[in-house]
Amino acid sequence: MDQFAVGFLSAFGLPPVEFVDLAGDLGCRFISTVVQGLPLVPLGYPPFSLKDAALRRDMLAAMDHRGVQISLGDGFLVLPGSDTHGFTADLDALAELGVPQIDVVSLDPDLSRTFDQFAVLTELAAQRGIQTVVEPVPGLTVGDLATALAAREYVGRSDFRLLIDTMHLVRSGSSPADVAAIASDHIGYAQLNDTTLQPRMDNYMEEAMFERMVPGEGELPLGDILSALPPDIGIELEVPRRSLALAGISPIDRLRPCVEAARRLLSEIQPR
Repeated sequence: MDQFAVGFLSAFGLPPVEFVDLAGDLGCRFISTVVQGLPLVPLGYPPFSLKDAALRRDMLAAMDHRGVQISLGDGFLVLPGSDTHGFTADLDALAELGVPQIDVVSLDPDLSRTFDQFAVLTELAAQRGIQTVVEPVPGLTVGDLATALAAREYVGRSDFRLLIDTMHLVRSGSSPADVAAIASDHIGYAQLNDTTLQPRMDNYMEEAMFERMVPGEGELPLGDILSALPPDIGIELEVPRRSLALAGISPIDRLRPCVEAARRLLSEIQPR
């Protein structure tokens, strides 16, 4: 099976056991997940919570049966006035599922407070054997590589690293050379997808959440980005395609071209 992860966002809240089966059917060894799953697109999927012990047992059994693991716990948000100590139950649930790292972004415009909350969350996660990655997203508090690297320096821990998302990287103004200039041990995870260089929708987050492109079908320098990444990190296919989902195209048929394209890309790159 491939080392790729199938990103939670790509399946728009498919129930966890079905999502594990989807990854197995695609020949992928990993998935990312959120603790609280809410329908992102009206596809009839019910909400779920991995804090439900019975659901965790069912998911663990499915993962064991299909040879699938969770590579990333997604959905950790720093909000204005919030305290990341409130994530302890979420982290406990992910630790029981063997999740090795979580992804955090901030919606709090106070950069100093954001960095403080990153440090708190990283410590809470570390207490459970979980590492943390920060994802630079244009328009959010940590919107580019420079700010993410400043956050890493502030937190000052080897288990707090960067997540490189190909769309966010290029749309924030960075290049493969900027990625190559980052020390290998500062990068912990990557999300692979494609898009155009210029926006296709008026709202950036709308495009990022719902309409990305199969790797190789857009304009991003994906081969150069992949070549600049450390060779041993997890690579997740985060390719949400809402228009196809609403047209009745199944998750496996939406994602199979992404997996095949990613295989081709990785077979062609020159590693860092």
